[in-house]
Amino acid sequence: MAERASDKKVREQIYSVYGPLSLLLLLLLWALLLIFGFGMFYFSMSSPFGDALMAHSASAWSQFGTDLYVSGTTLFTLGLGDVVPHSRLARALIIFESGVGLGFVALVIGYLPVLYQAFSHREVSVALLDARAGSPPNAGELLRRHAFEGGQEALSDLLAEWERWSAEILESHISYPILCYYRSQHDNQSWLSALVSILDTCALLISVVEGTPSRQAQLTFVMARHALIDLGHVFHIEEQKAWQRQSQLDRLPSKDFYRLCEALGDRHLRLCGDPAAAKRLNTIRALYEPHALVLSEYLRMPLPVWVAPPKENDQWSVLTRLRTDAEASLKVRSNPSDSYHDE
Repeated sequence: MAERASDKKVREQIYSVYGPLSLLLLLLLWALLLIFGFGMFYFSMSSPFGDALMAHSASAWSQFGTDLYVSGTTLFTLGLGDVVPHSRLARALIIFESGVGLGFVALVIGYLPVLYQAFSHREVSVALLDARAGSPPNAGELLRRHAFEGGQEALSDLLAEWERWSAEILESHISYPILCYYRSQHDNQSWLSALVSILDTCALLISVVEGTPSRQAQLTFVMARHALIDLGHVFHIEEQKAWQRQSQLDRLPSKDFYRLCEALGDRHLRLCGDPAAAKRLNTIRALYEPHALVLSEYLRMPLPVWVAPPKENDQWSVLTRLRTDAEASLKVRSNPSDSYHDE
């Protein structure tokens, strides 16, 4: 139904409703199955109940309706007392079903907060990545925004945080796969695009960069790829027909590759001038991109680009320019003699 919507905003709203709504429907389905299952138990016992409504009708459908009524009121522990069991086995089964009903309510009360906490914890890191890698995030922007003095240490710390984030995603989303359908509350953000942008960054650092970040990039890459592939196993994406089709797509065509080269060239990273580095990058990409592409199609979450097209007066450029002007002004004030000699 969402794919039929021509408006992208409406389509995303429908997708965002799917996760929470499917959870509520799942709980409703569990309750209906329990009611129906215990009702079948009662029906197999020839409906051993005294019901005033059944006095004038002894049909099988009427008896089964009474069985479902007893099952529903017992599961939710209403205790109306308008239908009385006439056998010890029926009484024992009613006591057992009331216990199951209490357990079901306790499960719902404990289940929902756990899911929300896991979702909220996941989205905090995704939101923080917006300031560090753009919106939507991409590897080229992440490296560009860390091209400052001390940026390598900051980048290593960031990758270490996302190594732990990937491990947490692996544990929580494998246990509760329904969280994969929960989408971010902000535009241009998703847990899948954030995960893939970190993998792209690690691939670049491993293939073309030397130093401290490259070591941490290897650790983060292994954990992030592990999370991506295992989540794909949960949904059996390798068994779908889209696997072969999506695995042949290229997320980094030639025009984007040259734009990435220009962006990395400004950061003194060699890629285009080193054929071996480009080959290493393609080898690393083949380890995770097919899985990411198919999972993206399955969850209807777009993947990030490698490098975003240039924007005029984007927020980060404005802040960087203002900070550069402030540093230049402070430097002039701290060295008035230099300014005098320049004049």
